[in-house]
Amino acid sequence: MSAEPMQDTRPFEHVTRDPWWRDAVVYQVYLRSFADGNGDGIGDFPGLRARLPYLAELGVDAVWVTPHYVSGGADGGYDVVDFTAVDPDYGTVEDVRGLVEDAHALGLRVLLDIVPNHTSDQHPWFQRALADPDSPEAARYHFRPANEDGGDEPPNNWQSMFGGPAWSRTPDGRWYLHLFTPQQPDLDWRNPEVVADFDRTLRFWFDLGVDGFRVDVAYGLFKDPAYRDNPGIYSPTLFGHGPEQAMTTNQPEVHDIWRRWRALCDSYAEPRMLVGEVSLADLSEVGRYARPDELHHAFQFRLLKSDWDAASFADTIAEALTAFDAVGAPAPWVLGNHDKARQVTRYGSVRRARAAALLMLALPGSAYLYAGEELGLPEADVPVASRRDPIFFRSGGKRAGRDGCRIPMPWEASRPNAGFSAATPWLPQPAGWPGHAVDRQESDPDSTFTLYQQALMARRLHPALGSGRASVTRHGDVVRVDLVARDGEPGPVTCWVNMGSAPVTVAARTLLLASSPGVPGPVDGRLTLAADTAVWVSR
Repeated sequence: MSAEPMQDTRPFEHVTRDPWWRDAVVYQVYLRSFADGNGDGIGDFPGLRARLPYLAELGVDAVWVTPHYVSGGADGGYDVVDFTAVDPDYGTVEDVRGLVEDAHALGLRVLLDIVPNHTSDQHPWFQRALADPDSPEAARYHFRPANEDGGDEPPNNWQSMFGGPAWSRTPDGRWYLHLFTPQQPDLDWRNPEVVADFDRTLRFWFDLGVDGFRVDVAYGLFKDPAYRDNPGIYSPTLFGHGPEQAMTTNQPEVHDIWRRWRALCDSYAEPRMLVGEVSLADLSEVGRYARPDELHHAFQFRLLKSDWDAASFADTIAEALTAFDAVGAPAPWVLGNHDKARQVTRYGSVRRARAAALLMLALPGSAYLYAGEELGLPEADVPVASRRDPIFFRSGGKRAGRDGCRIPMPWEASRPNAGFSAATPWLPQPAGWPGHAVDRQESDPDSTFTLYQQALMARRLHPALGSGRASVTRHGDVVRVDLVARDGEPGPVTCWVNMGSAPVTVAARTLLLASSPGVPGPVDGRLTLAADTAVWVSR
């Protein structure tokens, strides 16, 4: 495959983009696994603060920290006991303030995680609700009365995202709803006391200087008020994200909450931002969450769930661009996170993971990276005795769970536990983990770290990358994305990705901006792109 080149040798300059979040590169930190500052084997805020210069060196714009709150420990911190406190394993509220100050001094923004769908069963509200069915706290959750016939059938067919029924019983026979583990009872967002309490939580952290939040289960706060059965059968590929959850997710009232939160964000002199987890199969529905008066970003996970296949990637990108363009919103892109097996393992090679990263980082909108993907970390095989994820246990071992993508970071190859901690890490690092260490990759021009760093530098400098307009086409096993700056200056950029098994010849202009290792420069307006590689070229 080839095409005639158009020469464009105009230089490009740094462009200031505003607002920052529209094309930001955000780095997700799984706090427990990132860096241990006190030597107890658990990552914490002091450890993260010490590693902020690394994130600045990498070239990201913001850091998103997974839940740090006092927790019941049932689901990696997503079962919260106190929304305005820090789990002692991670530090103190003052450590968060220090993190924000240090990050801002380095030009980095800070996003925290907020969990509005549910609390821990250890939360004071739920404990009072258990003790007194007629208490105001009981009205803040979804309780259903005990079966009149004394039977054990739950109120309806709703299923937990983690497997099994979404209903559990209290000692007095009542049923309560939990879309995740039984230790995570769902809140009733039709209760104004719930709404008001989360307003206070947002202001607490915003007043501390936090720049925004990633919102957990942003599509799931409201449930059908009549508790009708969900239709259909739970899909093994879309589990909980499709029409089988019609009564438990994506209820129309949820958009009123995001308008309320957006107004709260906009009330600050330096407006705060929100990115929502919107795990819906219909991308046009996802886009509605990012309308101008709602969330700033709404995650769509279709690309993350796509196999290494040109048609799948091209169709997903085109559909997402259309869905977000329809509401005037930037598209957030993600290939990995704390809930999904790592790209290297999913795609089958580091080579493919690198090519996918170049494709994602070229696209207009924001990009969310997960800690360790810039090192090419594979999914780890965690021994059964060391597993922590409730998904593994609630599925009887049929679902592997998420422990394999949460292994502590390797920082220094020659130090114990690859420099993560002086103590045994909370999850075991597999053999060979030091080979991926940061200190080995920073000085290696062919490393995955260097690829990410150079791509992020080019993205920051060239306005066609990240903040421009894009069109995507597929030519057999090759995906082509043409990118132009919104103001038309300077020259356009093309991203080519060869997802096939054989080399192809593609059009390439005079400037190679970034590429997979080993890709030669263009000759006479063309270059040969090997299998499982990608390039950015000027046009």
